[in-house]
Amino acid sequence: AAPSTAAGRMPVSHRPASAASSSRALAALGNGGADRYVSEKPALISIGLTVHSTPVSLREKVAVPEQEWATAIAELTAMPHIEEAGILSTCNRMEVYVQAVSWQRGAREVMDWMCKYGGVTEEELTPYLFVLRDRDAVMHLLRVSSGLESLVLGEGQILAQVKNVYQLGQDIEGFGRNLNGLFKQAVTCGKRARAECRLTEGAVSVSSAAVELMQMKLDAPLEDASIAIIGAGTMSRLLVKHAQSKGVKKVTLLNRSMPRAEALAEDFPDVEFDIQLMPEMLRVVGESDLVFVASGSTDLLLTEDNCAGLPAASAAVDGVRRYVDISVPRNVGAEVADLEGSAVYNVDDLKEVVEANKAERLRRAKMAEGVLADELATFESWRDSLETVPTIKRLRSMAEDIRVSELEKALGRMGDLTKKERKAVEELSRGVMNKLLHGPMQALRSDGDVRTVAETIENMHALERMFDLQKIAAAETKAKVEKQRKGN
Repeated sequence: AAPSTAAGRMPVSHRPASAASSSRALAALGNGGADRYVSEKPALISIGLTVHSTPVSLREKVAVPEQEWATAIAELTAMPHIEEAGILSTCNRMEVYVQAVSWQRGAREVMDWMCKYGGVTEEELTPYLFVLRDRDAVMHLLRVSSGLESLVLGEGQILAQVKNVYQLGQDIEGFGRNLNGLFKQAVTCGKRARAECRLTEGAVSVSSAAVELMQMKLDAPLEDASIAIIGAGTMSRLLVKHAQSKGVKKVTLLNRSMPRAEALAEDFPDVEFDIQLMPEMLRVVGESDLVFVASGSTDLLLTEDNCAGLPAASAAVDGVRRYVDISVPRNVGAEVADLEGSAVYNVDDLKEVVEANKAERLRRAKMAEGVLADELATFESWRDSLETVPTIKRLRSMAEDIRVSELEKALGRMGDLTKKERKAVEELSRGVMNKLLHGPMQALRSDGDVRTVAETIENMHALERMFDLQKIAAAETKAKVEKQRKGN
């Protein structure tokens, strides 16, 4: 059943702070919004689903494979109120980050896109959704990159995934300057948090948690079970690493291609590998007690129909074949668990392993708070320094319009002038304008230093009030939105 609160159906979160921020944001979304272009500035928004609150059956529907990120970003930035977009989609989370000209309208457009992409209704999506904006959205990504939002504290795979989003984004047009800066800061934060707060000390990955879960479920040593792994990617490599640490010496490895499987096997010379290609999958599964599935397939590989005729597992595991599916989308059908002598586990079941180390997670997470606060302040100062750029352009454009208008009036009253005289008058008007603008322009320039940005922003707001620049900003935003609407 979907979770609920006294205030109605709201997104849930495993962190009270983010839950409160998300609930406020979604409540504001539900209230709709008047025409706030004049008062709003562009907002950074994070909207998504995580393993902490969302069943894998829903996460897998909206998961976006890496090869579809560019298309998804193009679709999102084609929306009237979304300027930039980025996708962070892993086995544990599906999160969309956008820069929007209006946070309410932008968030609504992201939610609509998620429903359409995943083929789900808003009623199905909303109870599990988190919505965060600006500082809350930035802090969330910093925590994610640091491994503080992972099922297993400090796990390194999420940092690599955040870094991958940043790197791939360099070649995607809709992954703009603000998101580029955000993900770059998140990578820096993730590295610092692990290095300075010992987050990786004793840390585990999703793969190692899967191996640990099986160790907890078996009455016999893990090495006594016949083990098969489907897939030869990073997660499978980690599965082998941690299975070996539990004493496992023999693994059957299934993959679509032989070279990648052989490359994985070469890294573990002390493990005996039986490498098979996917056409042999059912035979191998039928000969195995534990089947770990970590493939990149978007389809179910093992179903009730194709597993129904398989022989029973060995006596070493009491005749129960255990399928551990850490793929998203899932590769093992849930109905396989209905077969006699079968048990199916997915990433949601790994919470059992995590709970065993809850106190240590909280202690180390507290150690990282100082690092996160530093990185948040650095990013906000950088982003605030960008905020003055449009004001500089608008002020100069306004001054230039006044200069040209007054120059034309003056030249009209001065009668016939030589070309040289006209040029002298024009240069005089431009020189006066530039000298008058020099002081205000200097007051609006910032190098992003935390100590000077606050003063710069204060100057910017003062100049916007003096010259009524917000009206120009509102007109620009409306024109931009109307242009995109016509384009759609």
